Parts: sequence; C-alpha cells; structure tokens
Amino acid sequence: MSDRSVTKKKKEADDEQDAKLLVEQSPTDGELTDQKVMAGEALDRRNIWEPSVYYALGRETFLIAGHDISIRESMDAYGALIWPGAIALSQFLDNNQQQMSMMDKAVLEIGAGTGLLSTVAGLLGAWVTATDLPDILPNLTFNLLRNTKGRSRYAPQVAALTWGQDLGRDFPYPFFQYDYVLAADVVYPHGCLEQLLETMRHFCRPGSRTTLLWANKVRFPSDLRFTECFKSSFNCTLVLELPQQEVRIYKATAKEGWKIPEV
Repeated sequence: MSDRSVTKKKKEADDEQDAKLLVEQSPTDGELTDQKVMAGEALDRRNIWEPSVYYALGRETFLIAGHDISIRESMDAYGALIWPGAIALSQFLDNNQQQMSMMDKAVLEIGAGTGLLSTVAGLLGAWVTATDLPDILPNLTFNLLRNTKGRSRYAPQVAALTWGQDLGRDFPYPFFQYDYVLAADVVYPHGCLEQLLETMRHFCRPGSRTTLLWANKVRFPSDLRFTECFKSSFNCTLVLELPQQEVRIYKATAKEGWKIPEV
C-alpha cells in the first residue's frame, strides 16, 4: 500500500473519530439524530483543514468592521468552531452601526465560543465581556487578544459563565448591567435550554436598559420550541432573516411580569 493511501485512510479514520467525539450518548433517538447533525456540520468544516499530529486547527479570516479578523478554530468542542449565527450577527452589527451603535456600550456575550462576535463588538467601540465554559476560554482569549490588541477602544474581558449556575454570585444584579447582551448559535441539543433562558433573563430584566440580540440557525424542532418560550419572556422583533443560511436575528427586551416557562 502506498504512503498516500495510508495517509488517506488515516485521515478518514481521524475524521470518523472526530465525529464520534462530538456525538455524546443521548436518551432518545431524536436527540441522538440532532447531535449527529451538529457533528456532521462540524465535519464539513474539518474537511477543509490541514491535519496536525494532535488535533486539527483551522483558521478563518473575515473582513468586518474595517479589519481583517483571524479566528483560530478547533475540533475540541462545539464552542471552538465558528457557526453561521456568529457570522450573521457580526455582519449585522457592522452594517447597522447608526441604528445600533456599539460605541462606548457595555456588551456581554454569552456562549462566546471562538470570540468572533465579541471581537467585532470590541472593534466597533464596545466595552466587551466575553463568556463561555472554562474549557473554551483559552482559545477564546487567544482570538480576542490577537484581533483587538492595539485596535479596540477598550481591552476585552473574558469570564467563565455556566448557564444557570451561580449567576447571582458571579454576576450580581444590579452591579452587572449591560447595554447589550449578544448570543449567537447558542440553541442546539445541549440539554441546557432552560438554563440558557434563565441566563438571558438574569441579564435582561424588566425595566432595564438591556437589549438582547440573539442569532440562531434553525436546525431542529427544539429551536422553534425555544423560540416560543423566548417570546413569552421577551418583547422581540425579527430584525433579519437569511433564508439561504436559515439564520434569524432577534432584537429583544424583557417583558414586564413574566413567569419562567418550561422549555
């Protein structure tokens, strides 16, 4: 067997293993199918990357907010990949600066992932806090620093945030208030949709000045169910729909007198 054939078979085996690592055990066939869809979408990105000895790293470059933004990706987790909602919301912020200015605004991103969206908000003049799970933070920090150092008005902050956990302790209200909360492609089969909604509501309270911008690619029935629960807690407007990418962007503020719905 030629060296090229061996290399090709090894790459195919590595790709298959990457998919298995992204698909966890689920209690129902439907949830398992949903996770396979996400893993397949991730593999589509993986196939354009150069393999390395330990794991695959990809690098995507975007021209947004007048800057070349280079984002490092990894197959280690969903949060280490760039998803369509982050690209769409980043471009939306850049294209709507007059109507939705980030200049000198306090901005929080939940589920920041690779940091593309937080980077764009920072380059547009915002004081940004990017949050995600602890294991996502090293790559998130790397991307933010390499793209904002010497370019942004404020140095971006990075913090660990697990949806629905210790919010009152780590981000007590009203000491932590934001003009905007950003969320992109945070709705997928991760089993934490109730906690996600709780987190959104913690930072976007009735009577506050906080506006939530949420972008999501519609993939699963659970996306639509979450959207209905979201609408029961927030006054929301669909500000952009991209049919080809199946991405929707909502602008929302908290409703008065809401109750926590079941997700």
